[in-house]
Amino acid sequence: MRSAEDALTIRPLETPDDLRACVRLQEETWGPGFSEKVPYAVLWFTRRIGGVLIGAFDGDELVGYVFGVTGWRDRRPVHWSDMLAVRRDIRDRGIGLQLKRAQRAALLEAGVTLAQWTFEPLESRNAYLNLVRLGGVARTYERDVYGDSDSPLHGVIGTDRLIIDWHLDSPRVEGRLAGARATPPDAASLPAVNMVEIRDGIPVCTAVDIDRTDDAVALLIPADIARVRERDADVARGWRACTRSAFEAYLARGYVVTELIRRDEQVSAYVLQRNDPT
Repeated sequence: MRSAEDALTIRPLETPDDLRACVRLQEETWGPGFSEKVPYAVLWFTRRIGGVLIGAFDGDELVGYVFGVTGWRDRRPVHWSDMLAVRRDIRDRGIGLQLKRAQRAALLEAGVTLAQWTFEPLESRNAYLNLVRLGGVARTYERDVYGDSDSPLHGVIGTDRLIIDWHLDSPRVEGRLAGARATPPDAASLPAVNMVEIRDGIPVCTAVDIDRTDDAVALLIPADIARVRERDADVARGWRACTRSAFEAYLARGYVVTELIRRDEQVSAYVLQRNDPT
């Protein structure tokens, strides 16, 4: 019997039908009428000038895609990976990882060795993929990247983002994609920079210490921010405020976000360390 991964075809999106399917999947993912979707015309011309647009197909149906464009910074090519989406009913099956592998292969063939993208720092699932499975790291925190987004996924907590640096030819990335896992410290053994209490069944951030100087620290986040947001919008906004202050303080002092550890059913922990693993 074939696995879900074996049943998929990973290939570039090329035909008009492919591009229209990509637009539909964006609206399915971020909501009908999502104003920041990449339209057909932009998908068409960017793939002709070095953009990467790769899809995952189950038979003839597009079930996931990755899209980005390459530009120049400090006289070197840098790829901005703008979107990664997988149809909701088949997530957590490794499709996003397959798409990122294909993206990496295409970029390395073109001579690009650095890719970047943003992700929601309070989404532990995305953090695990980006840091642990793909081997990226984060050195930059940006406030309100997308302003007042109209996507229901962004909810009431704004659009602050971490920026992933994915060093495509680094030993860290090569090892993680080959299945190697670092042995991060036990989350409970690291000094935590924020305090958490469980109130009415959801985690609440109660205090933040932005002045620690340990070689590695833990920054706690909810294991499921969507559940927190649904239960209590004020608590969710509190999580944004406390993690924003911590990320900004520690990254400004040279710490790097390297891992995401599931501590228990309620709380996950970022590892921030002084030594840059790349």
